[in-house]
Parts: sequence; C-alpha cells; structure tokens
Amino acid sequence: MSQSLHFKLADDVAELESIHRLNYRTFVEEIPQHPPNDAKRLVDRFHAENTYAICLDGHVVVGMIAGRCARPFSLDQKLPNLEQYLPAHTKVVEVRLLAVDHQYRKRTVFARLAGVLANHFRAQGCDLAIISGTVRELALYRHLGFRPFGPRVGDARAPYQPMFLTLENYAARAAHLEVCGGRSATNLLPGPVATSESVSASFAQPAISHRSPEFIAIMDRVRGQLRNLCKVHDALVMPGSGTLANDAIGAQLAVEGRRGLVLTNGEFGERLVDHARRWRLDFEVLSADWGQGFREEEVRAAFGRVHPAWVWMVACETSTGVRNGLEVPGELCRGHRADLCVDAVSAVGLAEVNLAAARFASAVSGKALGSYPGLAIVCHDGRLAPADRVPRCLDLAAYSDAASVPYTQSSNLVAALENALAIDWPRRWEVVREADLRLRSELRRHGFSIVAADQIAMVGVVTVALPVDVPAARIARRMARSGFLLAYRSDYLVRRNWLQICLMGSWDDRALEILPEVLATHAQACSEPALKGARLSGSGIANFVGGKCEVFGS
Repeated sequence: MSQSLHFKLADDVAELESIHRLNYRTFVEEIPQHPPNDAKRLVDRFHAENTYAICLDGHVVVGMIAGRCARPFSLDQKLPNLEQYLPAHTKVVEVRLLAVDHQYRKRTVFARLAGVLANHFRAQGCDLAIISGTVRELALYRHLGFRPFGPRVGDARAPYQPMFLTLENYAARAAHLEVCGGRSATNLLPGPVATSESVSASFAQPAISHRSPEFIAIMDRVRGQLRNLCKVHDALVMPGSGTLANDAIGAQLAVEGRRGLVLTNGEFGERLVDHARRWRLDFEVLSADWGQGFREEEVRAAFGRVHPAWVWMVACETSTGVRNGLEVPGELCRGHRADLCVDAVSAVGLAEVNLAAARFASAVSGKALGSYPGLAIVCHDGRLAPADRVPRCLDLAAYSDAASVPYTQSSNLVAALENALAIDWPRRWEVVREADLRLRSELRRHGFSIVAADQIAMVGVVTVALPVDVPAARIARRMARSGFLLAYRSDYLVRRNWLQICLMGSWDDRALEILPEVLATHAQACSEPALKGARLSGSGIANFVGGKCEVFGS
C-alpha cells in the first residue's frame, strides 16, 4: 500500500474538499468534538490560514496534518496566557488536525506527513511546535521529544494535553520524520544503490537492438569511460554480476594452469578462494583476520614461499570495510613476474583506484558506479586466453573480438551506465570522503564500534559491530521504518551481528547528518535489557511510525 501513496502540501481545490471530508470523518464521526451535519464535511475554523500536508491514494486524501503560525492559536483560546508555559523561541507553529483513515494507519504514513509539514515550517524559521496531544499517547509523544505543559483541555469525551517540542529536541528525537517526509527512504545499501534522476531516465528509454550502430556507439563510449576511470588497457562489459566477472577471470587463469596465491581477509576474499577451488586452480591462500589488513612481511614471505604466477585479491573487502592496498602486491608481482588479479567490485567508483598494474580486475554497474545492477565489467591488460577455451558466457576473448557485443546486451542497462559514468569523479570522491569522515566521527561519538580501523578503512563502507545484546536485525528494521535502509541481511553480517552503511549511491545530506542520533536511539530501545524492562505505549518511534497512528486535537 505505502508504495502507491503520495505525500505533498495541499494546493488543489479537490484536495481541500477531501480534507474537509476527512476532517468530518475524524473529528465528528470518530472523535465527537463537533456536531454532525448532512453535508458530512467539516471546514476547520482556521482553514484559510492552515498549511496542510496530505497523503494521497490516487486522488483521494487519506491522511492529513495541518500547521499555522498566525495568532491566536487554538490553544490560545483554551489556555489563557499561553506564552507563560512556553520556552524561549523565535517562531512557534501550532500543529493540529492529524487524521489518517483507519486502513492507512500503518507503515510510514504518519512519519511522512509530519516530515512534509516539518520541512515547510522549519524553512519558515519555526523553532517551536505546540500540539494538543491525545491523552491515549502521552508516553509516545514524550518519546518523540514533546513535553507537556499546563492543564488538560477538551472534555471528558476527548481530553487533550498541551505539549511543546523545541528545535533541539526535534533534532535529537524526531528529525528523521522530516528526512523521510515526502520522499523514499535513504538507501545506504551496498547495492542496489539509489540512482540519479538522469540515470533512471536513461534506463527508461525504449530498448534498441544490440546490433544497431547506435548501440555499438554507446557501448564504445562506455568502454572508453571505464578505461579512463580505471586507467586500464581495456574494459569489457558483459551481462551479469560481480560473481560472473570473477568467474570470467577464474576461467582465464584455469586455461593457463599456473600456480597462484589468493589473499583473503573477509567474505569476498573467501569467495575468491571458492572461485579458485571451483576452477580447480593450483593455489595457496594467505589469510588475515576479518577486519584486519595484510601485514607486508607476511605477504612478502608468501611470495617467497609460493613463487606465484598470479595473485588474486580484493581491493575493497566490503564485508568489513577494509581497504586492501594494491601497492605492495603490485610491486611483488612485478618483481616475480606474476599477474595481479583484483576484485574491484566495490572499489571502482567509490574512490580513485588505479588498476593499471592489474592483468585482470572485476567491477559492476550497480554499486559505486551509481547505475543499475546487471552488467559485469572485466578490465584487462590485453593478454587473453584464446576464444573457444572457456565457456561462451565467460569468454573474454570473444567479448574483446566483438567490441563487448558478441551476444545480446541490454541497451537500457548500458545507456544507464553511460549516464552514470558521465560525472565529475574527483568531485564525487571528495564528497564521499568528507561524508565518510563525518559519519565515522559521529558514530563513534555515539558509542558505536566500527570494524575497520581508520588507517585501513575504505571510504564509504562503514561496518558497525554491535554488542550481542543489541540485535542488528531489529535495529535495521526500525531504521527502515525511520527512513534509512541499512545492510544487515547478508549471512556474514547476520552471523556477526553487524550493520553496514554504504555511500555508494545518492543520499540526502540531512539524512546522513541525523543518522547516528537516530541509530543510537534505536540501539538503546532495542537492547535486550531495554526490551526486558518497561515498555512505552506504542513501543516508541519505530512502532508509532510503523503501527497505529492516533490524532492530534482539532
């Protein structure tokens, strides 16, 4: 249901009429604050001054919330000398008329309504909000940062408690409502990533034949962009995933039948070991602990012991957020006349990566390059095993001979990738680096433990290790309801109770700014001691956003 809903400020005559009818259903039929009438519509007495945030299902208003800054407020008429109860402020907004049809009182409807309204009134300079909160949810309002003041208002049938929320408390407790208001959740997954509007538009163009001159030209431009970005001799684009790209590299090594060395210090290093085993390669393994880098002396000793003809390693160990430098392995490969093979799936696009020394390197379209998943990329130095020696779908020589189009390719995926590649990459890397620095600092300030030490960390991949009594899955689900998509479902994360925040796609700066505070709030609420103790009515922010939704007084 929530995916079909639209959130906005009301600006249409038909929307206003729907508001009057929802107002009637809520504050006449459900909560008896006003007498019934035959027209079954209720026009609020402050209607001309109200700004309404609304939720639309098609053209029907199914949820609303209103705010106004003009005095006198509704509470002015119920509480003489209202100002004496309020803290110091610059501009106050009264929030009223929160109403949601019964079948829509779930998911993020309240959060997104409140977010649209909060975004508008914060832009107007408001630093204090006041409400008449239903007494049924006082604990919940307090959890969101509201503080009660003065005597209760209303009557025995519909009692309300005046409450206020300062800008300071809003930022600490409920600012995620503004971030997710009127927009999709902030995608901080390692893939699929949030794409730009121009990339989405390129993908949505009508498909064209992979044999057409137009498509061949697009593919040629994409390969040129990849060559420049990765500083490689050539880049081949194939339908598939990073796993397929690595299998294509494994197939090349299998044809030659030489002895090699695989470096592993995380999930994706272990997958390279598995690739090598499945291709029945002759190899040894150099392992480091998860979250740790490779010690130079151990790498040098492994070269002296194995005398490898090839070395296979991961540039960005996505599972832990560790950056594995290519400098020492590259130097040793040159000295031993060995081939360096790199899994650069998560590294390419996230930071500047020079793959000129690699014989093979894998990448994909759907991670830090900012496009859709579905294209495997293999960079190479020109030395390819002869065609017909490996399976057709993995035959890099066949792809090279046919300018990357030996078989069917998706013009939509290739066009989207071309658009995604056409950005100012040095500026992009600077933005990721600055955001990563702020994020790590704030996470640590809130007491979180990051798996990779800063000196070996890959920018834009932050893996958070949680205590055993703070379930990562529960926090991640609550974060999703608060408007943040974090990685937690992969087996290697589940086994270790880790969460992951990745800056591979587009993100909202405001969302990233408040993420550590929101994460800390949910972590505290989700800890086992907290779960065993007394619970707030409504279970706090996450269940308020994801569960039932009450109303503010009219």
